[in-house]
Amino acid sequence: MSGQLYDVVIIGAGPAGIQAAIHASRKKTSVLMLGRPENSALYGAHIENYAFVAGVTLGGDLLTLGLQQARSFGAEISPEDVLKLSQEGNLFHLELESGRAIQAHSLIFAMGVSKKKLSVPGERDFAGKGVSYCVDCDANFYRGATVTVTGDRSAAVDGALTLLDYAAKVYLVAEEINVSQELRDRLTTSKVEWIKSSVQEIEGERVVTALKLADGTALATEGIFIELGSKGALELATQIGVMLDSESFKYIQVNRKQETNIAGIYAAGDIVGPPYQMAKAVGEGCVAGMEAATYARKVKAAA
Repeated sequence: MSGQLYDVVIIGAGPAGIQAAIHASRKKTSVLMLGRPENSALYGAHIENYAFVAGVTLGGDLLTLGLQQARSFGAEISPEDVLKLSQEGNLFHLELESGRAIQAHSLIFAMGVSKKKLSVPGERDFAGKGVSYCVDCDANFYRGATVTVTGDRSAAVDGALTLLDYAAKVYLVAEEINVSQELRDRLTTSKVEWIKSSVQEIEGERVVTALKLADGTALATEGIFIELGSKGALELATQIGVMLDSESFKYIQVNRKQETNIAGIYAAGDIVGPPYQMAKAVGEGCVAGMEAATYARKVKAAA
């Protein structure tokens, strides 16, 4: 897989990602930031405890200003999710939801933590007993089975398509989907059965056996994957071997330079752990952006 080559690719368009884009761009490197700012936890927040900003400010307004700054320094911004990630030599290869393939000398994970619960009866009872939150992690356990994915974003659609390689039958339960036209076309021409409804309850005895849908019908299934956003750190880290924390397996481990265990990959913001504060995310994004740009320039100079 090839594609346009960037010095730095940033996954996530919240405060950490935007600050990383600003600092990486100022080092005269080619920068692409991927993600939708409206998905940031900051977007709908009211900010009143951030230094140098007086009074109450809307998070969305700050993100808009940050995006303008990043663009002014030369960063390219694309509202796309990453579906696949791999490494060959010193290059990282990414497949985007539009189907576009790109390459990068360095990567920054800045997508926050977004593993949302479905919050329906039975979800907690059957966690690990048919309820999963990561297709890339658990698909192999459902070979030859009937499985369901629920969610309306790229993680759910791509997860359903991935499960076709493992399961005998795959359902996608979502009233509507908010993905690129290319990803929507892949879904509608696949063998995934899209049920335009919502999950109201997860049923079973020792393991999941069925889902109760909004119209009251029962959908027989042996497992449900709850994928309510874009690909998160857990899925992408699984694909490429980035080390997570040993206690919760929810956060990416980094050092003071925001480096992960893989050379050329950095992480910043909520995805490296609490406290979940904009000031922390911006500071870490600054460090990650500068370090990633420096790394990319060294790799290019050595080539």
